[in-house]
Amino acid sequence: MKIAVGLSGGVDSAVAALLLKQAGHEVLGLTMSIWQDNPAYKAGRGDACFSPDEKKDIAQAQELADILRIPYQVLDCAKQYQQIVLDYFKREYLAGRTPNPCVFCNSQVKFGVLVELARQSGLVFDKFATGHYANIEKIADRQVLKKAADLSKDQTYFLYRLQQAQLAQIIFPLGNLTKTAVRKIAAENKLPVSAKPDSQDFYSGDYTDLLDAADRPGNIVDAGGKVLGRHKGFWHYTIGQRKGLGLAAERPLYVLDIDACRNEVLVGYEKETFASGLLAADLNWLIAEKPEKMSALVKIRSAQQEFPAEIIPQEETGGRSRTIEVRFASPQKAVTRGQSVVVYQGEYVAGGGVIIQSL
Repeated sequence: MKIAVGLSGGVDSAVAALLLKQAGHEVLGLTMSIWQDNPAYKAGRGDACFSPDEKKDIAQAQELADILRIPYQVLDCAKQYQQIVLDYFKREYLAGRTPNPCVFCNSQVKFGVLVELARQSGLVFDKFATGHYANIEKIADRQVLKKAADLSKDQTYFLYRLQQAQLAQIIFPLGNLTKTAVRKIAAENKLPVSAKPDSQDFYSGDYTDLLDAADRPGNIVDAGGKVLGRHKGFWHYTIGQRKGLGLAAERPLYVLDIDACRNEVLVGYEKETFASGLLAADLNWLIAEKPEKMSALVKIRSAQQEFPAEIIPQEETGGRSRTIEVRFASPQKAVTRGQSVVVYQGEYVAGGGVIIQSL
């Protein structure tokens, strides 16, 4: 089988390519180039997807391809990345929401644009593989995401927006391996990235660089509308934030809400950060074509442990569910508009959507 592997220059994608070649497949390496030289981007050097260190990562990926003796190609995806990820990121932040760019990059760029451009360039392959920690399983006539064996590295939260056609052509060679095992395989095969640190974020600088927004002073207020302080722009804040508010109070204050229209940041005490549920839209459902009422486990941020909730589809014209209500079994802290809620049934991703409101 001919398999294209997304090579990032890191250990995970390198080992994914190695394992596929050892299994007898015909493997080729692909890297997407997304960095743009822009005076507004003051990113420092560092491990991130969108970074001025991209050239170094590409050179590392080329070295790995040479070691593995596989063909390698870099594809320019910068224009599409700008439109799909960076413009979306800016639009969401300036609307008072906190987006998760990695979710949309995965579904639309890494597993979308990159694969399409590769085929348009004349490359022929049967499947596309990456070093993500996740699994894919076919249940009835549906392709479903399944958690990785190494739950501490599981990346299904970031992959829930993948479509059926995409899942049908994807391979995750690391799905049943631990990170420790992956680094061991890399070391045993003398891959120079065996100890390379993982990327920690999508941008190696201050995210406000990407907004290109001039200061817009406004008020920081409490629930009664009392002005407690001033800010230079609401986009410098996220829901649940405690540090960096610059306010003196008898107890710690947290950001409760952001009103882009009024240019206000609402703060309150910790107990006010908890919500009993949320509404989500822009849904993508994997186990079924549309969401069903169910008891499930959910995540509202990538690093947290799943927790129980009731999923209630909101019926609209024609019987279609464009939103879901998620009722938590116990109150949860800092439900953030723009982030994703991902729904799990056991080891499987049922689906998810983008949070539009806390309840």
